[in-house]
Amino acid sequence: MEIKELKLEDLTVEQKLGMVMCGHINNLWDEKKSEANAEYALQMIREHKLGAVWMGAAPYKLKEFMAKVKEVADYPILIVTDAESGCRGESENGELIGAHNAIGTCNTVESAYAFGKVTAIEARKMGYNVVCNPVLDMVKSDSCCMMTMRSMGGDKYRVTELAAAETQGMHDGGVLTVGKHFPSAGAADKWIDSHMAEAKSDVTLDEIIDYYWYPYLELCKRGLLDGVMTGHTLIPALDEEYPSSLSKKTMDLFREKGFNGFAITDALCMAGVTAKYGVDGSRGLSIAGGNSLALIWTENKPGYESLLKCYNEGLIPDDVLDAAVQCVLDAQHKVTLLDTTAEITEEDRANVHKINTDGVFAKTDDGVEVALPKDKKHYFVIMCQNENNVKNGVIDVDTMTKQWYDPVHIKERLQEIYPDSAFRIIKEYPTSMDGLRITSDNTSYDDVVFVTFTDSRAYLGCEDFTPRIISLFKALQITNRISTVLHFGNPFTLEALPHVSRVIMGGMSEMAVNAGIDVLIGDHEAKGSLTYDIKLQ
Repeated sequence: MEIKELKLEDLTVEQKLGMVMCGHINNLWDEKKSEANAEYALQMIREHKLGAVWMGAAPYKLKEFMAKVKEVADYPILIVTDAESGCRGESENGELIGAHNAIGTCNTVESAYAFGKVTAIEARKMGYNVVCNPVLDMVKSDSCCMMTMRSMGGDKYRVTELAAAETQGMHDGGVLTVGKHFPSAGAADKWIDSHMAEAKSDVTLDEIIDYYWYPYLELCKRGLLDGVMTGHTLIPALDEEYPSSLSKKTMDLFREKGFNGFAITDALCMAGVTAKYGVDGSRGLSIAGGNSLALIWTENKPGYESLLKCYNEGLIPDDVLDAAVQCVLDAQHKVTLLDTTAEITEEDRANVHKINTDGVFAKTDDGVEVALPKDKKHYFVIMCQNENNVKNGVIDVDTMTKQWYDPVHIKERLQEIYPDSAFRIIKEYPTSMDGLRITSDNTSYDDVVFVTFTDSRAYLGCEDFTPRIISLFKALQITNRISTVLHFGNPFTLEALPHVSRVIMGGMSEMAVNAGIDVLIGDHEAKGSLTYDIKLQ
C-alpha cells in the first residue's frame, strides 16, 4: 500500500480530534472487548482519525493486530510501545535488563548505545516506530520509589551522556525517541505516586530549568529527542493548578526553552488526574494543556467520544488543537525518514549483556573482601515474594514483574558453592516461627547472609521492607551476626536496615541476579557504579 502523509488543511475537526489521540490495542483482558476495541481503532485509521496507536506487547494476538494496523494504514501512523527494559522481539537470544537504572549502574556509553540500538531494532521488526525511551527521571533521594529503579541516576551530566548514547542508538536502530516522565521531578511524598493519587513536587523553578530539564534540552540541541511523555505530578513552581500532563503553562515554557517535538501524556487512566478531573475531563485538558497526543489507556470508543465532547464544550480551542495535530503530523513525517536498515551485531549483543553483568555494585567495610568466604559455614536467609509456594519448588507469582527473581534457583546455586551452609526461605512478611528459627538456629554457623529484593511496580507507592524483616535484621545485628546482604532491586530500601559490612546490589533481571551471585561467590568482579549513594543505619 502506498503511504501518503496527511495535511492539516485537509482534515475535518473530527479527524483532527482523532489525530491527537493515541489509541490502545491488545491490552484488554476480555477477548471479546479486545477484539471490538481493536476493530474500532482500525476503523478510525481507515477514516484518518487516529494519530497514534499504543500496541500492547503482550503475546495475545500482537502479530495479528499489528498486521491489521499495517494493512489498513495508508498514512505513517505512529505505532508506540514502552521498552524500559528492552525488547526481546522475535530473537531467541533477546535479552532484557532490569530497568533504566541498570544502564546507570553499568555506566558506559557503549552499553547505553547498544541498549538503544538493540531495543529499537527488535521493536521495529515487531512493527513499532516509536519507543518511549529514554527515562530521564532524576533521582537525588528516595522521594519517589517508582523513579528510583527507572532512573539512570542523579548526575545531570552523566544522565545526559548516557541518554544521548541511548537515543543515538535508537535513531540508528530506526525508531523515534520519547523522553520521560517530563518534567522528571519526583513527588515529595514517597508514599504516593501518580498511579494512586495526585503526586506533588516541591522543587523550585530554578531547579526545574537548571537540573531536571537539563537532559531534555541538551538532547533537543543534539537533535536526539523526538518527543516527551508528560507525567501527572503537580509542580506548583510551574503551575499551581494543573499537573504537568495537563499544564499549558508548563508546556509553553518548555517550548520556549527549546523543545520542538511532540508530547504524549502518560496513561490517562491514572488516579493522579482522574480523581480530580474525571476521565473525560483529563482527556480534554491534556490536549488543552499543550500535549500533542492523549494516551487513551482504556477503550478507544469512549476515549474518542471524550475528546469530541470536550471540544464541543469549548474546552479545546481550535488553535491549540491545530498546533497539537501539526506536531503529530510532523512526527509522522519523521517516521518516513527513519533508516530501517540497521541490524544487530554481536558487539551490540555483548554490550547489552554487560548491562546485566557489569551493573552489579559492591560496598564493603575496609578490609572486607567482596567475595563471601567458601571455607566457612553460613546461614543463608533468602527472601521470596509473599505469593510464592516454595514447598514443592513451584514459583507461583502474583505481584512480581517479569518473574525475574527465583528464590529456589538462588538457593540451588548457593548450595553448590556452600554445601555445609544452612538455607531458609522466608516471605516478605515472615511468620513468627521464621523469626524464632532464624534467631536460634543461626548460632551454629559462622555468620548470617541475607538475600533480599524489592520489586518496583506501579501502584505500590512506597517500596520498603516489612517491619518484620527490619526487626529481624536489627535483632541479629545487636550481636553483629549478619555479614552480608545480597540485594536486588531498589537500593534505597536498604536504608531502613542496620549497618552490614558487605553489601552487594544487582538489578531487576534474571541475568542480573545470576551476576550478583557470581560476585558473591567470587566468580565475577563487581564493576557497577551506584547511581545514588545509600546509607545504612
